Amino acid sequence: MDLTLLVQQWMKWIMDLFEWAQWRALGISLIRIIVIIALGRVFIWVIYKTIDKLLQKDAKVQLHTRRMKTLGKLLKNVATYVTYFIVILLVLSEFNINLGPLLAGAGVLGLAVGFGAQSLVKDVITGFFIILEDQFAVGDVIQAGKFKGTVEVIGLRATRIQSWTGEVHIIPNGAIVEVTNFSLHNSLAVVDITIAYEQNVEQASDVIKSKLETFKDPNLAKQPELLGLQTLTSNDLTLRIIAECMPNTQVMVTRRLNVELKHALDEAGIAMPAPTVVTYHKGESGGVKSGA
Repeated sequence: MDLTLLVQQWMKWIMDLFEWAQWRALGISLIRIIVIIALGRVFIWVIYKTIDKLLQKDAKVQLHTRRMKTLGKLLKNVATYVTYFIVILLVLSEFNINLGPLLAGAGVLGLAVGFGAQSLVKDVITGFFIILEDQFAVGDVIQAGKFKGTVEVIGLRATRIQSWTGEVHIIPNGAIVEVTNFSLHNSLAVVDITIAYEQNVEQASDVIKSKLETFKDPNLAKQPELLGLQTLTSNDLTLRIIAECMPNTQVMVTRRLNVELKHALDEAGIAMPAPTVVTYHKGESGGVKSGA
Protein backbone atom coordinates (compact mmCIF):
# COMPACT_ATOMS: atom_id res chain seq x y z
CA MET A 1 0.00 0.00 0.00
CA ASP A 2 2.83 2.34 0.87
CA LEU A 3 4.51 1.40 -2.41
CA THR A 4 1.35 2.30 -4.34
CA LEU A 5 1.16 5.72 -2.65
CA LEU A 6 4.81 6.27 -3.38
CA VAL A 7 4.33 5.44 -7.07
CA GLN A 8 1.33 7.75 -7.26
CA GLN A 9 3.30 10.59 -5.67
CA TRP A 10 6.16 10.05 -8.11
CA MET A 11 3.75 10.04 -11.04
CA LYS A 12 2.11 13.25 -9.78
CA TRP A 13 5.50 14.86 -9.36
CA ILE A 14 6.53 13.85 -12.89
CA MET A 15 3.27 15.19 -14.32
CA ASP A 16 3.71 18.46 -12.45
CA LEU A 17 7.28 18.70 -13.71
CA PHE A 18 6.17 17.96 -17.27
CA GLU A 19 3.39 20.54 -17.04
CA TRP A 20 5.81 23.10 -15.63
CA ALA A 21 8.22 22.36 -18.47
CA GLN A 22 5.44 22.90 -20.99
CA TRP A 23 4.48 26.22 -19.45
CA ARG A 24 8.15 27.17 -19.28
CA ALA A 25 8.66 26.36 -22.96
CA LEU A 26 5.53 28.32 -23.85
CA GLY A 27 6.75 31.28 -21.81
CA ILE A 28 10.17 31.15 -23.49
CA SER A 29 8.48 30.99 -26.90
CA LEU A 30 6.34 34.01 -26.06
CA ILE A 31 9.40 35.94 -24.92
CA ARG A 32 11.25 35.02 -28.09
CA ILE A 33 8.29 36.10 -30.22
CA ILE A 34 8.18 39.45 -28.43
CA VAL A 35 11.92 39.86 -28.95
CA ILE A 36 11.60 39.00 -32.66
CA ILE A 37 8.82 41.56 -33.17
CA ALA A 38 10.75 44.20 -31.22
CA LEU A 39 13.91 43.56 -33.24
CA GLY A 40 11.88 43.80 -36.44
CA ARG A 41 10.55 47.21 -35.39
CA VAL A 42 14.03 48.39 -34.46
CA PHE A 43 15.38 47.17 -37.80
CA ILE A 44 12.65 49.04 -39.69
CA TRP A 45 13.43 52.21 -37.72
CA VAL A 46 17.13 51.90 -38.57
CA ILE A 47 16.32 51.33 -42.25
CA TYR A 48 14.04 54.40 -42.30
CA LYS A 49 16.74 56.59 -40.75
CA THR A 50 19.36 55.26 -43.17
CA ILE A 51 17.15 55.93 -46.20
CA ASP A 52 16.41 59.47 -44.97
CA LYS A 53 20.12 60.18 -44.50
CA LEU A 54 21.07 58.82 -47.92
CA LEU A 55 18.32 60.72 -49.73
CA GLN A 56 19.05 64.00 -47.94
CA LYS A 57 22.52 64.00 -49.48
CA ASP A 58 21.06 63.73 -52.99
CA ALA A 59 18.09 66.06 -52.45
CA LYS A 60 20.07 69.32 -52.20
CA VAL A 61 18.99 70.27 -55.73
CA GLN A 62 15.39 71.51 -55.67
CA LEU A 63 14.65 69.76 -58.96
CA HIS A 64 15.18 66.33 -57.38
CA THR A 65 13.37 66.92 -54.07
CA ARG A 66 10.04 65.42 -55.15
CA ARG A 67 11.70 62.45 -56.76
CA MET A 68 13.68 61.76 -53.58
CA LYS A 69 10.51 61.86 -51.49
CA THR A 70 8.76 59.42 -53.82
CA LEU A 71 11.78 57.12 -54.00
CA GLY A 72 12.23 57.24 -50.23
CA LYS A 73 8.62 56.26 -49.63
CA LEU A 74 8.95 53.40 -52.11
CA LEU A 75 12.14 52.07 -50.49
CA LYS A 76 10.60 52.32 -47.02
CA ASN A 77 7.54 50.35 -48.12
CA VAL A 78 9.69 47.63 -49.67
CA ALA A 79 11.88 47.41 -46.55
CA THR A 80 8.78 47.22 -44.33
CA TYR A 81 7.18 44.41 -46.33
CA VAL A 82 10.37 42.36 -46.47
CA THR A 83 11.01 42.79 -42.74
CA TYR A 84 7.45 41.83 -41.78
CA PHE A 85 7.65 38.77 -44.03
CA ILE A 86 10.81 37.60 -42.28
CA VAL A 87 9.31 38.33 -38.84
CA ILE A 88 6.20 36.27 -39.69
CA LEU A 89 8.36 33.34 -40.77
CA LEU A 90 10.39 33.48 -37.54
CA VAL A 91 7.22 33.66 -35.44
CA LEU A 92 5.76 30.64 -37.25
CA SER A 93 8.96 28.70 -36.60
CA GLU A 94 8.43 29.25 -32.87
CA PHE A 95 5.22 27.23 -33.16
CA ASN A 96 7.16 24.34 -34.71
CA ILE A 97 5.60 24.89 -38.13
CA ASN A 98 7.64 23.42 -40.96
CA LEU A 99 8.52 26.34 -43.22
CA GLY A 100 9.86 24.23 -46.10
CA PRO A 101 6.52 23.30 -47.68
CA LEU A 102 5.22 26.80 -46.93
CA LEU A 103 8.08 28.49 -48.77
CA ALA A 104 7.84 26.01 -51.63
CA GLY A 105 4.12 26.67 -51.97
CA ALA A 106 4.70 30.41 -51.86
CA GLY A 107 7.33 30.09 -54.59
CA VAL A 108 5.01 28.10 -56.83
CA LEU A 109 2.18 30.57 -56.18
CA GLY A 110 4.47 33.51 -56.95
CA LEU A 111 5.60 31.86 -60.17
CA ALA A 112 2.00 31.26 -61.22
CA VAL A 113 1.05 34.85 -60.42
CA GLY A 114 4.10 36.06 -62.34
CA PHE A 115 3.11 34.15 -65.48
CA GLY A 116 -0.53 35.19 -65.16
CA ALA A 117 0.20 38.87 -64.53
CA GLN A 118 3.08 39.67 -66.85
CA SER A 119 1.64 43.07 -67.73
CA LEU A 120 1.35 43.94 -64.03
CA VAL A 121 4.97 42.97 -63.42
CA LYS A 122 5.99 45.04 -66.45
CA ASP A 123 4.05 48.04 -65.11
CA VAL A 124 5.67 47.76 -61.67
CA ILE A 125 9.22 47.44 -63.05
CA THR A 126 8.69 50.36 -65.45
CA GLY A 127 7.21 52.50 -62.65
CA PHE A 128 10.18 51.78 -60.42
CA PHE A 129 12.64 52.89 -63.11
CA ILE A 130 10.57 56.00 -63.90
CA ILE A 131 11.00 57.08 -60.29
CA LEU A 132 14.60 55.90 -59.99
CA GLU A 133 15.78 57.61 -63.19
CA ASP A 134 13.77 60.79 -62.50
CA GLN A 135 12.15 60.74 -65.92
CA PHE A 136 9.39 63.01 -64.60
CA ALA A 137 7.92 64.03 -61.25
CA VAL A 138 4.57 65.10 -59.82
CA GLY A 139 3.75 68.57 -61.15
CA ASP A 140 5.72 68.21 -64.39
CA VAL A 141 4.04 68.79 -67.74
CA ILE A 142 4.72 65.80 -69.97
CA GLN A 143 3.51 64.16 -73.15
CA ALA A 144 3.26 60.37 -73.17
CA GLY A 145 2.08 59.14 -76.55
CA LYS A 146 -0.98 61.18 -77.50
CA PHE A 147 -1.66 62.35 -73.92
CA LYS A 148 -0.28 65.66 -72.67
CA GLY A 149 -0.86 67.26 -69.29
CA THR A 150 0.30 67.75 -65.72
CA VAL A 151 1.40 64.70 -63.74
CA GLU A 152 -0.83 64.24 -60.70
CA VAL A 153 0.25 60.82 -59.38
CA ILE A 154 3.17 58.52 -60.13
CA GLY A 155 2.49 54.99 -58.94
CA LEU A 156 4.28 51.72 -59.41
CA ARG A 157 1.46 50.48 -61.64
CA ALA A 158 0.06 53.57 -63.36
CA THR A 159 0.61 57.30 -63.88
CA ARG A 160 -2.21 59.85 -63.77
CA ILE A 161 -2.06 62.90 -66.05
CA GLN A 162 -4.51 65.81 -66.13
CA SER A 163 -4.80 67.72 -69.41
CA TRP A 164 -5.23 71.50 -69.53
CA THR A 165 -8.92 71.06 -70.41
CA GLY A 166 -9.55 69.00 -67.26
CA GLU A 167 -9.54 65.40 -68.51
CA VAL A 168 -7.64 62.90 -66.36
CA HIS A 169 -5.74 60.17 -68.20
CA ILE A 170 -4.61 57.04 -66.31
CA ILE A 171 -1.78 55.36 -68.22
CA PRO A 172 -0.24 52.00 -67.24
CA ASN A 173 3.48 52.49 -66.74
CA GLY A 174 4.24 49.61 -69.09
CA ALA A 175 2.51 51.53 -71.91
CA ILE A 176 4.76 54.58 -71.47
CA VAL A 177 7.36 54.06 -74.19
CA GLU A 178 8.38 57.63 -75.01
CA VAL A 179 8.02 60.65 -72.73
CA THR A 180 8.54 64.34 -73.50
CA ASN A 181 9.08 66.39 -70.35
CA PHE A 182 8.38 70.12 -70.75
CA SER A 183 9.33 71.06 -67.18
CA LEU A 184 13.00 70.17 -66.89
CA HIS A 185 14.56 73.16 -68.67
CA ASN A 186 13.63 76.69 -69.70
CA SER A 187 11.35 76.94 -72.70
CA LEU A 188 11.59 79.26 -75.70
CA ALA A 189 8.79 81.53 -76.84
CA VAL A 190 8.91 82.24 -80.58
CA VAL A 191 6.86 85.19 -81.85
CA ASP A 192 6.57 86.07 -85.55
CA ILE A 193 5.38 89.61 -86.33
CA THR A 194 4.13 90.16 -89.87
CA ILE A 195 4.01 93.67 -91.38
CA ALA A 196 3.02 94.96 -94.78
CA TYR A 197 5.59 94.73 -97.58
CA GLU A 198 5.54 98.52 -98.10
CA GLN A 199 6.53 99.29 -94.48
CA ASN A 200 10.03 100.32 -93.44
CA VAL A 201 11.84 97.31 -91.94
CA GLU A 202 14.34 99.42 -89.97
CA GLN A 203 11.56 101.52 -88.41
CA ALA A 204 9.58 98.42 -87.44
CA SER A 205 12.70 96.81 -85.98
CA ASP A 206 13.45 99.92 -83.88
CA VAL A 207 9.87 100.00 -82.54
CA ILE A 208 10.00 96.29 -81.64
CA LYS A 209 13.43 96.56 -79.97
CA SER A 210 12.28 99.53 -77.91
CA LYS A 211 9.25 97.61 -76.69
CA LEU A 212 11.27 94.48 -75.93
CA GLU A 213 13.70 96.45 -73.75
CA THR A 214 10.85 97.53 -71.46
CA PHE A 215 8.86 94.30 -71.61
CA LYS A 216 8.44 92.73 -68.17
CA ASP A 217 7.01 89.35 -67.23
CA PRO A 218 7.60 87.20 -64.12
CA ASN A 219 8.01 84.14 -66.32
CA LEU A 220 10.92 85.56 -68.30
CA ALA A 221 14.36 84.03 -67.77
CA LYS A 222 16.06 86.37 -70.25
CA GLN A 223 15.00 89.58 -72.01
CA PRO A 224 13.32 88.95 -75.41
CA GLU A 225 15.49 89.37 -78.48
CA LEU A 226 14.69 90.37 -82.06
CA LEU A 227 16.46 88.01 -84.44
CA GLY A 228 15.61 89.96 -87.59
CA LEU A 229 13.79 89.43 -90.87
CA GLN A 230 12.59 85.82 -90.98
CA THR A 231 10.65 85.57 -94.26
CA LEU A 232 10.05 87.83 -97.23
CA THR A 233 7.09 87.40 -99.59
CA SER A 234 5.42 89.55 -102.21
CA ASN A 235 2.78 90.74 -99.71
CA ASP A 236 4.38 90.85 -96.27
CA LEU A 237 7.53 90.77 -94.13
CA THR A 238 7.95 88.57 -91.06
CA LEU A 239 10.16 89.54 -88.13
CA ARG A 240 11.04 86.84 -85.59
CA ILE A 241 11.40 87.37 -81.83
CA ILE A 242 12.54 84.82 -79.25
CA ALA A 243 12.22 84.94 -75.46
CA GLU A 244 13.68 82.44 -73.00
CA CYS A 245 11.18 81.84 -70.20
CA MET A 246 10.54 79.52 -67.30
CA PRO A 247 9.60 75.90 -68.05
CA ASN A 248 6.25 75.47 -69.77
CA THR A 249 5.34 79.20 -69.70
CA GLN A 250 6.08 80.01 -73.35
CA VAL A 251 2.37 80.19 -74.25
CA MET A 252 1.60 82.88 -71.68
CA VAL A 253 4.70 84.89 -72.62
CA THR A 254 3.85 84.63 -76.33
CA ARG A 255 0.34 85.96 -75.75
CA ARG A 256 1.59 88.95 -73.76
CA LEU A 257 4.26 89.71 -76.35
CA ASN A 258 1.70 89.65 -79.14
CA VAL A 259 -0.54 92.14 -77.33
CA GLU A 260 2.30 94.52 -76.37
CA LEU A 261 3.86 94.50 -79.84
CA LYS A 262 0.50 95.04 -81.52
CA HIS A 263 -0.08 98.20 -79.45
CA ALA A 264 3.47 99.46 -80.12
CA LEU A 265 3.18 98.97 -83.89
CA ASP A 266 -0.23 100.65 -83.99
CA GLU A 267 1.12 103.69 -82.13
CA ALA A 268 4.03 103.92 -84.59
CA GLY A 269 1.67 103.73 -87.57
CA ILE A 270 3.12 100.50 -88.92
CA ALA A 271 0.42 98.60 -90.76
CA MET A 272 -0.17 94.90 -90.85
CA PRO A 273 -0.45 93.26 -94.27
CA ALA A 274 -3.85 93.40 -95.96
CA PRO A 275 -5.02 90.94 -98.62
CA THR A 276 -4.60 92.23 -102.18
CA VAL A 277 -7.12 91.27 -104.86
CA VAL A 278 -6.48 91.85 -108.56
CA THR A 279 -9.49 91.85 -110.92
CA TYR A 280 -9.65 91.88 -114.69
CA HIS A 281 -12.55 93.44 -116.68
CA LYS A 282 -13.15 92.61 -120.30
CA GLY A 283 -14.22 95.66 -122.35
CA GLU A 284 -16.74 95.84 -125.21
CA SER A 285 -14.00 96.05 -127.83
CA GLY A 286 -12.45 92.86 -126.49
CA GLY A 287 -9.61 94.56 -124.60
CA VAL A 288 -8.81 93.75 -121.01
CA LYS A 289 -8.72 96.32 -118.22
CA SER A 290 -7.14 95.57 -114.88
CA GLY A 291 -7.56 97.09 -111.48
CA ALA A 292 -6.70 96.35 -107.88
